[in-house]
Amino acid sequence: QVQLVESGGGLVQAGGSLRLSCGASGRTLSLYGMGWFRQAPGKEREFVAAINRGGTTIYADSVNGRFTISRDNSMNTMYLQINSLKPEDTAVYYCAASENYAGPSQYNYKDWGQGTQVTVSS
Repeated sequence: QVQLVESGGGLVQAGGSLRLSCGASGRTLSLYGMGWFRQAPGKEREFVAAINRGGTTIYADSVNGRFTISRDNSMNTMYLQINSLKPEDTAVYYCAASENYAGPSQYNYKDWGQGTQVTVSS
């Protein structure tokens, strides 16, 4: 089991940027495919982006071109660079680890962080 802790959320104006981090402990991050999900108030948790062990990335259509997922295995950390933020990006952002393929389905992921709040004001 890997423990995950997200950080970097906050309140930002529309058009701004944030970089979220997901720190891992307990096991080395390089063993896992990793993903970011988000949940807005009153909505289902949804897929944002994923990065597999080999570095291949997948994005939700709603964030493609604005969000960039990356990983630094030497730091045991994954990142989500968020640019051109919109009010509809307001949500709690979660990172998750998969022992297999990291894709859009949350059922691929076994371990989850507690989330970090991102709030975008208009």
